[in-house]
Amino acid sequence: MLSALNTKLLIAILSVLTVIAGTEAYRAHEAHKAAVAAAQAAALLQQQEAAERKKQDEAFRKQVEDAKKRHNSAAGNESKTWTTYVP
Repeated sequence: MLSALNTKLLIAILSVLTVIAGTEAYRAHEAHKAAVAAAQAAALLQQQEAAERKKQDEAFRKQVEDAKKRHNSAAGNESKTWTTYVP
């Protein structure tokens, strides 16, 4: 009788330990999934920021080129203003 009780107690303890181990394994798996998702979100955010920076750089370069064209065209027309000058 004592032997059967000890066996049942041992099986109960082993089943509880199995449940605890399974729970810990599941928790670790979920934590890993969350970490991977966070890393993917960070990578996506970094790509979006790089694309936005590139767009801003292109807009700035275009603005600089337009300013150069305006500046150079004004310099090319300076001689014409002095030909009609009457002191």
